[in-house]
Amino acid sequence: MDDYFLSRQAVCPEIHVQEMFEEQVGWRPEAVAVMYEEQELTYGELNRRANQLAWYLKGLGVGPEVRVGICVERSLEMIVGLMGILKAGGAYVPLDPSYPAERLKFMAEDADVVVLLTQERVQETTTLSCPRVICWEQEWAAIQQESCENPASCGDRENLAYLIYTSGSTGRPKAVGIRRGSVLALLHWAEEVYEEEDIAAVLASTSICFDLSVFEIFVPLSRGGRIVVVKNVLDWAEIAGRKTVTLVNTVPSAMAELVRLKALPRSVRVVNLAGEALSPMLVKQVYAQETVNKVFNLYGPSEDTTYSTWECLQRDELGAGVAIGRPIANTQAYVLGPGMEAVAVGVVGELHLGGEGLARGYLDRPELTAERFVPNPFSQSGGERLYRTGDMARWRRDGKLDYIGRADDQVKLRGYRIELGEIEKVLGSHERVEQAVVMVREDQPGMKRLVGYVVKKAGVEVLLEKELQTYLKQRMPEYMVPNAFAFLEQMPLTLNGKIDRKKLPMP
Repeated sequence: MDDYFLSRQAVCPEIHVQEMFEEQVGWRPEAVAVMYEEQELTYGELNRRANQLAWYLKGLGVGPEVRVGICVERSLEMIVGLMGILKAGGAYVPLDPSYPAERLKFMAEDADVVVLLTQERVQETTTLSCPRVICWEQEWAAIQQESCENPASCGDRENLAYLIYTSGSTGRPKAVGIRRGSVLALLHWAEEVYEEEDIAAVLASTSICFDLSVFEIFVPLSRGGRIVVVKNVLDWAEIAGRKTVTLVNTVPSAMAELVRLKALPRSVRVVNLAGEALSPMLVKQVYAQETVNKVFNLYGPSEDTTYSTWECLQRDELGAGVAIGRPIANTQAYVLGPGMEAVAVGVVGELHLGGEGLARGYLDRPELTAERFVPNPFSQSGGERLYRTGDMARWRRDGKLDYIGRADDQVKLRGYRIELGEIEKVLGSHERVEQAVVMVREDQPGMKRLVGYVVKKAGVEVLLEKELQTYLKQRMPEYMVPNAFAFLEQMPLTLNGKIDRKKLPMP
C-alpha cells in the first residue's frame, strides 16, 4: 500500500529561484525572456532591471522575511518586480489592481507590507498606502542608478517566497505563506516532466494573485523559455506573439471556450489544465488539434505550492473519468478515513498532502493552521506534517487518484477557490438583508454559476439584484459575485432546522 502514498524523491540542490534564472542569463543573454504586447525584454535586460530594483529595495531594508506588495497592471514591469523582490531576498505579496480597493487595503495591512511597488494609474484607483510606496514612473530614474550586478543570495530555503490570499469562510481572506524551498520543489519537478521545447514560450494569462501564475512565470524563466504575458487567456486575437506559444496553462472552463472559438494556435504543443474537474470530452477536443501532443491534468491547493498531483493524459486511453494522477516529486498523498487511518483502494476518504511543497501555514492564524496542517502519523522521523485538503478522493488499482468532490462548502469556479461562507457573510452584512445563502448551480450542463438567495429584512419593500451586486463588488473580487439572485420569503429548512439547500429554487 505504501507505493500508493509516495512520489519518487528527487534531490533538490541548495539553489535559489533567482539563481536558476541567472544561470539562464549567463547562457542566453540575448534570448527573449518576456513579451507583452509589442514590448519585450531579453534575459540580459530583465536581469539588469531586476538587479537594479533589488539593490534599490535592499537599500530600503528589504531582505529575508520582509514582505513587499506588488500592485501593478499586467506588463513587463510585473515580471521585473517579482524577480527584483526575490533577488533582494524579500517575499512578494501579489495585489491585483482589479480587486476592490477595500479588499486590497485589507490584504496589504494583514500582510504587514512595508514596501509597495505600484504604478501611477494604479495608485490613483486603489489608494493603497504603506510605510514606503515605490511608484514605478516616479522612481525608475533613481532605480536605474543602482548596480546591474547580481546581488549575493541571502536567506535560505526556509525563508518566505510569497504570501498568496485565498477565500476564507470567516468572511475575510487568509494568507498562505510559501517557502522558497517549496517553489524550488515545483521547478525541479517541472524540469523532469517538461522538455525544453514544451516551455519554449509559455502563456502567462493568470493573475499573480492565483497560484497557477507561479508555474507560468518561474518555470520558463528557470529553463530559458519565454513568457508571453497577456491580460486574458481568451483574448487570443490581440495577443502579440500568439503564434509562438508552445504551452497554455489554464482552467478547463477557459480551455473549453478556446476550443469552441477554434482559437488555439498551431504552435501549442502542451496544454496544462488545473483548478476544476476535467471531462474526457474536453481532453478529446484539445487533442483534436494534431499539434497538441501532451495534455496534463494537474491538481493542487495553494497550501501545497500550485501542483501536488499530475497525470499526462494519453490521447487514446480516456475512460469515463479523468484521474488527477500521482504525486509530483517530493510530495506524498494519503487518502484517509475519519481516524486518520489509510483506507483501502477504491474507498473514498479525505486527501491529505505532505512533502516539500507544503506551506508554512496561514499568516497569523495559528488555530486554523493547526486545524488544517496536522502531524503526519506515517512519518518515520517525526515532526512532519500533512495538509488536510478537504477534498474527497480514492485510489485506483493502478495507483492513480480520482477526485470525488469537496467535504465542505468550498467550491471551485473557473479555477478560483471560493468559500461560500465568505460571500454569505458579506452579503448578510447588507443593511437590508436578513438572511443570505450562496450556492453553485449547474442548471444547464457545463454552465456553472454562483447564485445568491436572499431574505429581506422586515419592512424592506424593494431590494434590487443590481444593488446587491454593486455592494459585493466593492468588497470582493468579481469572480466571487453571484451572477443571479433569488428573493425568498423564507429559507427552506430541513427537519432539524438547517437550511435545505436542495430545495432552493432555480432563479
